[in-house]
Amino acid sequence: MRDFCRRSIRALASASFLILTVSPAAKAEVNWPGWGGPTGTGHTAETGLPLTWTTKNVVWKAPLKGTGQSTPVLWGNQIFLTTALEDGRQRVVFALDRRDGKTLWEHVAWTGEPEKSHVMNGWASATCATNGKIVVAFFGRGGVHGYALDGKPLWSRDLGEFEGPWGTAASPVFFGDTVILNGDSLSKDASLTALNALTGETVWQTPREGAIGWSTPVLIRTAERQELVVNGHSAVRGYDPQTGQELWSCKSYAGRGEPVPAFAHGKLYVVNGLAGDIYAVRPGGSGDVSATHRVWHTPRKGGRDLPSPVVIDKYLLTASMNGIMICYDCETGRELWKERVGEKYSSSPLVAEGRAYFQSDAGETIVVEPGEQMKIVAKSKLESESDELFRAALVPSQGQLLIRSTKFLYCVGPQSAGK
Repeated sequence: MRDFCRRSIRALASASFLILTVSPAAKAEVNWPGWGGPTGTGHTAETGLPLTWTTKNVVWKAPLKGTGQSTPVLWGNQIFLTTALEDGRQRVVFALDRRDGKTLWEHVAWTGEPEKSHVMNGWASATCATNGKIVVAFFGRGGVHGYALDGKPLWSRDLGEFEGPWGTAASPVFFGDTVILNGDSLSKDASLTALNALTGETVWQTPREGAIGWSTPVLIRTAERQELVVNGHSAVRGYDPQTGQELWSCKSYAGRGEPVPAFAHGKLYVVNGLAGDIYAVRPGGSGDVSATHRVWHTPRKGGRDLPSPVVIDKYLLTASMNGIMICYDCETGRELWKERVGEKYSSSPLVAEGRAYFQSDAGETIVVEPGEQMKIVAKSKLESESDELFRAALVPSQGQLLIRSTKFLYCVGPQSAGK
């Protein structure tokens, strides 16, 4: 039996050391409020992050119970994470102290009979989101839950059964006073939903096609308006974040609603979960824009895609699940180079100071500087247990990196940083 508590809150009171170290003038990322950070694209303005690390550079290491793959969310000195216990029968939200990894609070958000999920996914893959007052966690059939930053439960909502064999993973995003969730599934009630962040009440709800998908919405701004973009099984679509109205759609090539598109140079760069073409589309259109706003498309045979693409300057970088990295020219879609960099990649890259950090499932991170030819500037790997997997994205924090595996949360970097 599911145990949901529907509470409404009308108001809320308030080599073995690093190649690079942090200088006093370095920019530091104080908050990382959701999947993809402040911009939703995995780019950080922080400078002076480490390029390499080993176990000797671990500032602290916090054991994590249960199983989960959500990326750490950071606000001030609190880190918010999720996990699942008892093979998905319990879904848990918890907070750790940024300074030492100790648990600050923990709540069982939901208890019930779990939905089906793939072995690569589990029941706690969606990343939390916070606006500095409320933290929201989404668990598919396990509901969506709002908490004050001190752990006080505020509200819980049941958004449906979320039918399908592989579970859910799309993360919530804040827009003004609302929090928006992509509820793609095989259920007839699949939808894009905006909730009042204070109360959990529905503000608007827009039907989505009944198809499997895991794409976190991303907010972009065009010359005319702000749009909410969601990748999907048959198309990438733009919505009005105020009302949920669908504005435009551009047909995809290979289905599976992931990864999250990259946005740069006024264009969205899109790959899909099955092997197929990569393409660029201009947002800001109306209706089916497949013939009018698709700028280019390029055949892509790098294998299945799970990590999101990223843009650095005029270069578009992608890594397939089977470790094939390809660099494209953003303007034309021309393939510049294609190299094997490893075996299995699930997490999306972090971009800092013109370089991309790609982390494999085995915990090896390569730092790539894009260009006309491939250039790997650094490699690192933490010593880990044989069954430990690294599928969450790296998070920058005051000159250090937060690295989540299926068993631990690591803080790596200079001991003097993060204070």
